[in-house]
Amino acid sequence: MRKNLAAALLLAAIALLASCAKDVEKDAQAFVDTYTQEFVKLGLAVSEAEWASNTHIVEGDTMNAYNSKVAKEAYAAFTGNAANIEQARKFLESRDELSPLLVRQLDAILYEAGNNPQTVADIVKERIKVETEQVEKLYGFDYQLDGKSVSTNDIDELLRNDNDLAKRLAAWEQSKEVGKNLRTGLAEMQTLRNQTVQALGYSDYFAYQVSDYGMTTQELRDQMQQVMRELWPFYRELHTWARYELAKKYGVDEVPEMIPAHWLPNRWGQDWSSMVKVEGLDLDSKLKEKEAEWLVKQAESFYVSLGFAALPQTFWEKSSLYPVPEGATYKKNNHASAWHFDYDKDVRCLMSVIPNADWYETSHHELGHIYYYMSYSTPQVPVLMRRGANRAYHEGVGSMLGLAAMQKPFIEGIGLFPEGGEVDQIQTLLKEALNYIVFIPWSAGVMTEFEHALYAENLPADQYNAKWWELVQKYQGIVPPGPRPADGCDAATKTHINDDAAQYYDYAMSYVLL
Repeated sequence: MRKNLAAALLLAAIALLASCAKDVEKDAQAFVDTYTQEFVKLGLAVSEAEWASNTHIVEGDTMNAYNSKVAKEAYAAFTGNAANIEQARKFLESRDELSPLLVRQLDAILYEAGNNPQTVADIVKERIKVETEQVEKLYGFDYQLDGKSVSTNDIDELLRNDNDLAKRLAAWEQSKEVGKNLRTGLAEMQTLRNQTVQALGYSDYFAYQVSDYGMTTQELRDQMQQVMRELWPFYRELHTWARYELAKKYGVDEVPEMIPAHWLPNRWGQDWSSMVKVEGLDLDSKLKEKEAEWLVKQAESFYVSLGFAALPQTFWEKSSLYPVPEGATYKKNNHASAWHFDYDKDVRCLMSVIPNADWYETSHHELGHIYYYMSYSTPQVPVLMRRGANRAYHEGVGSMLGLAAMQKPFIEGIGLFPEGGEVDQIQTLLKEALNYIVFIPWSAGVMTEFEHALYAENLPADQYNAKWWELVQKYQGIVPPGPRPADGCDAATKTHINDDAAQYYDYAMSYVLL
C-alpha cells in the first residue's frame, strides 16, 4: 500500500513539474511575442528616421536630427525598460525549462537592453543626441578642392587614378579635414557609450560589443593577432612590392620604408587593388560604357542566377542607389550599406554607384547582405533572431560573393570580357591580394586596436591622432605625408568609428569564419 502511495505521489509530482514547465514556457513565449511587436514598430521608426538623416542632409535643417532623436529615444525607452530587463532575467532563471530558441530570444532582449538601460535614461538620451549630431557633421561636410565642392566619390577617383603627387596630397588632406569637426563629438560618445553599458555591468563599450560573439575582449584581440601573424609574411611581401612600384610610379628615387598615405589609392590604405591593371581585363573601361543602374541590376541578376528571387519592387522604389544629382541642395552619405527595415521584406541599399570596378564589386557585396536578410526573414525564424549567424558571417557572405562576381568565367559570361580571352593569372591573384589580404591589418589591427584603446583604455582626446598613426604605422606600414594636427581626428573620418562603433573586427572575423 505504501509503495503504491509513494508511486502515485511521485507521478503527481512529475505531472505538476511538467505542468509548471509548460506554464513557464507559455508565459515566456507570451512575453517575447508582446515584446517583439513593439520592437518591430519602434525599430522601423528608427530606421525610417535614420534613412532620412543619411539620404537628405540639408545644412541648417534640424528636422531630420529631431525626428531621429525622438525615434531613438522611444526605442531606447522600450528596449532598455527596467520591467523588460527584469522579466527577461526572471524567465532565464528557468532556462532549463525553456526551449533553446526561446532562451536565445530572451538573451537577445537583454543584449539589446545593454545599450539602452533606462536606469541611466539621461545618459542614453544624451548619447543619442550626440550620435545624431555626429552623423550629420560627417555626412554633411563640404569637401573643397581648388575652391570647388567635391564629393567623396570625386576624392576617391582622384586617389585611384591621378599621378600628380601635389594633387594627391591636396585630395588626401582634404579627406581628413572633417575630422577636426568630429573630435569633440567622438570624445563625448566615448564617455557616454561607456557609461551606458556600464549601467548593466559591462566593463566598457568595446567589451559589450564583443560579448555578442560569446567572447571576452582579450579572446577577440588574441584571435585578431593570430590572424595577422598568419598573414604577416604575405602582407610584408605585398608592402615591399607596393613601396617599389609606387616610388617608380611617382618618380621617387629613394624607396621609403613606410608608404606615404597619399601615395595609396584609398583614403585609409585599406584597399590597394587599383594599383594593378590586369592585362586584358580592364573592368573600369568596360564599365564606363554602362549606366550606373546597370551595375545594380547586374548584381540582382547574379543572385537570381544562383536561384534567388528577384528583388522586391520596394527595393527599387525606396533605395538610394546613386550620387546626389549635380546642383542638388542636399547631401547624402556616400558610404555603401544595406538596410533591413522591418525585419522582413522591406530591404534597401544606400550607395552612390558610378560605373567603375569598385562600385561593381560593392554592388554585389551589398546585395549579398540584402539576399541574406531575405533568406532568414521567414516564419521559421523569430524576428529577434533575424540578424544572421553573426555580424562576421554577414560580412563574409558579402565579401565572398563580391569576389565571386569578379572572377573571369563570370564576367566573361556577362559580356565584360571577350569569350575565350586570356588574362594574366598572377596579376589577377595579385590584384585580389591587394584587396583582401591588405584589408586584414587595417581591420584586425588598426580599427580594432584603436577602438579598444578608445573605450577600454579611455584614450584621451588629445591623443587620438597620435594613437591612430602609431597603429597605422605598426600594422599597415603607412605614415602620413607630414605631421598631423593634435586637434584633428583622422580616425573619425572613417564612418564606422562614429555610427557602427567597436565592431570593425567583424570584417576580419569573416575571414576566420569563411
